Amino acid sequence: MPTNLESFRALALQVTCHAVNQTSNRHEARSLMQNSINRLAQQIAASIAFIGFDCRLIVLPEYFLTGFPMGDTLVGWAEKACIEMAGAEYEALGKIAQKHKIFLAGNAYEVDPNFPGLYFQTCFILDPSGSIILRYRRLNSLFAPTPHDVWDKYLDCYGLEGVFPVAKTEIGNLAALASEEILYPEVARCLAMRGAEIFVHSTSEVYNKNLTPKDAAKITRAVENLAYVVSANTAGIANIAIPIASADGGSKIIDHRGIVLVETGAGESMAAFAEIDLAALRRDRRRPGLNNLLSRQRFELYAESYRQSHFYPANTMLEGEVDRKHFLQTQQATIERLTQLGII
Repeated sequence: MPTNLESFRALALQVTCHAVNQTSNRHEARSLMQNSINRLAQQIAASIAFIGFDCRLIVLPEYFLTGFPMGDTLVGWAEKACIEMAGAEYEALGKIAQKHKIFLAGNAYEVDPNFPGLYFQTCFILDPSGSIILRYRRLNSLFAPTPHDVWDKYLDCYGLEGVFPVAKTEIGNLAALASEEILYPEVARCLAMRGAEIFVHSTSEVYNKNLTPKDAAKITRAVENLAYVVSANTAGIANIAIPIASADGGSKIIDHRGIVLVETGAGESMAAFAEIDLAALRRDRRRPGLNNLLSRQRFELYAESYRQSHFYPANTMLEGEVDRKHFLQTQQATIERLTQLGII
């Protein structure tokens, strides 16, 4: 059994996403993905050599293998760009994790045989044996299917613990947040309820020297949950129509006190690495006082309000094929209903 570590180094690796949107078929897309994995293998090896072999956790950006769909149908994107749950891409990434004895976290579009015709945006963590120890499907997305859209069936397949997974490892209790989900406190909270100590955050977002909503949320999620946030952004997205540097820079690591330990500028970078002091985090979580916000939570106060409230509906994609218009139409209907109820 591995010995639990009191401290180690983590890296939010900022790399360019080479999108597959302009490929014409699955074979071409897979070739681009493999090229990306080959580049990553070299970048990870060089980064660890520079940082030191106590670098045990590396977080990769959002959809780092493919980019995001632009105009593709749900079925078309699933066919071209989505990887399989036990596919060759995970195997290749697992070999990198195994070679360097690291935990490797990232984000990819993924198909699930339980839900034909759909795909999910999946955050994953591979352990030093190369095995997937955590698979979290993004729950809040404006333009992609989520477990909430097939909620009843998803719970039947994976249960609530499969919706909010936490991996308890020798480097701490790991949980994942996808991109803009850093703005949803309930997601991080449900993971903290299950013991999460480190949030791996794969993102692809606009970077600004001024404080952005997402960056403010990263600090807030760290403070309110007494947890580390390791947030890896893209170093631009190549091969699509939007300017490459639109989502570039600002990868960072934030400790459980809300202190930004390290942050990159723009471009490909391994500069966002820092020590994760698990012993300090656990001491603070067990210390009585005003700052121990996690131990002071009175969830019963809020449970009934959540139970009674119905905003964005569940199960809207259980039956039949839908197109991309579905997402905005559902949001618009939700806004109209909440307006009629006098809530907004």
